[in-house]
Formats: sequence, structure tokens, C-alpha cells
Amino acid sequence: MLELEHRFRVVDVHATLAPDGAPEDGRRAVGPDQLEREMHQAGIVRSLVFPESRDEPTDYLTANNGVARRSVERPFVAFARLTGQRDPGTAATSRLKNLAARRREHHTDPETVEQYAYDDRFHGFALDPATDGLPDDAVLDVLEDVDLPVVVRAGSEFPPSTVADALLDRSLSVVLAGFGGYPLQRDLMNDAISLLDRYDDCYLDTSHVTFRDPLERALMEHPDRVLFGSGAPDAHPNVAIMQVLTLDVSEDKMRRAFSKNATRVVPALASDGA
Repeated sequence: MLELEHRFRVVDVHATLAPDGAPEDGRRAVGPDQLEREMHQAGIVRSLVFPESRDEPTDYLTANNGVARRSVERPFVAFARLTGQRDPGTAATSRLKNLAARRREHHTDPETVEQYAYDDRFHGFALDPATDGLPDDAVLDVLEDVDLPVVVRAGSEFPPSTVADALLDRSLSVVLAGFGGYPLQRDLMNDAISLLDRYDDCYLDTSHVTFRDPLERALMEHPDRVLFGSGAPDAHPNVAIMQVLTLDVSEDKMRRAFSKNATRVVPALASDGA
């Protein structure tokens, strides 16, 4: 792709890395060097990165350390991925399963969250409850105490309404990936936008949102709560940026989405240095 030209400072709050440089089967083969090149090509000066999801249960310790190591001397800001033993569903079967759920070795414990929070390699956390499970209350309590932002992947198995019950009533800065509707679930995206009226610490990232209507609605109604996310490497950063650049909104709202809002939530994104 040709190098994009635009007059915005752009930071990205949603990119994933294979910690060992080798993506999982079926994923696009993009290592940290290529991801850095693609971000530069798109005019993105700083990117938030965290480990990609894994199909098999894992404690993510190795994955998190690998992402942090591959972020050194690159314009990447590492987030640590967390796991949990609780089923994020709301059905009776999920509630019954959670009654007997116990933390196992591959689940994140409170001590690990505290360790990550005081490790200057990490600047926040990532949750994908549908894949990795939802952490228990002890872990969520520590997340509140350390006061770092959390990127959360929602969707049909963990819809915005459930995110609200599980996380947004806590003192957490929550960034809902993909407007809470990944993949391409417009109703869930609109539900997530509605949450912004009720929760001051809820934000939406634009990764994998290809519908114009929810993007424009969120930027018009809540211009201070929309953060640009590329969804790289699954989506090319050039494509993700063009989806925002072609919206019918003011340059000021674009500028907020591309940089100002994200640097308020994740201060490490304010610096262009590696």
C-alpha cells in the first residue's frame, strides 16, 4: 500500500503481537518489525500492543513478557493480557459453572496484576473474557487499586450490557474494543454507544468497525470517548485510518479520536519516542 498522507498525529490503541514472532495458525504473518513498518506507513506514531488470543488455555506470562520485550526501542506501548476462571455468560449454566470455578495455574492472580502495574514495561491490561475467561473479584479489586486502563473485547458472548454489570460499575477506565460489537454486530455497537451516557470512564475504540453510522454517531454525541484502534495485523492500519478520515465529522473530532482522547486515557501514548 502507498504511504498515507494526512495532517493528524495518530496513535493506535488496538494492535496485537505474536510474542514469539510466530502467529497462531490461520493468522496473518506479521512480526514486530513489519507491524512497525505498517504503522509508520499509515502515519501512526505510537501503538498500544498486547498478545493475540490463544486457542489453548495459557497463563499469558510468557506471551506478555514476549510482547514487552518486542516493544523495546519500538514505538509500542505494551499492555498485559489477563485471564480468569469465570464464564462471562449470563445463562443459568454459566452461573452454575461459576459457583464451582476455582483459579488454576493458567489464570491471573491478584499478585500478578500488582506486579504488572508496577513494572514499567506495561501501561495497562487487555481482557478477552469470551476466550480467556473473566477474572474473579479479587483480581478485579486489584485492577481498581492500580488504576490502569483496560481494553476489553466484547461481542455476542460478552455483550456491552454484561460488560457494564461486570466492569463498569467499578472504578476502571474501560476501552471497549470494536465498539463492543466485534465482529460487525451493529446492534451491540449502538448498545455500547448508549453506555457512554451512563459511564464516564467508558471509551470505545474503532478497531474493525466498518459501519459509518455508529462511528459518526459516537463522534457526534461523545467526541471525547472515541479512540482510534487499527485492529492490526488483522486489518491494515491504512485501511483503518481511511475509515475515520472519510467520516462526515469535523477535523476537531477526528483529531480527538486520532490522538487527544487516547493520550488522556493512556499517557504513554503521548510520547513519540520508542
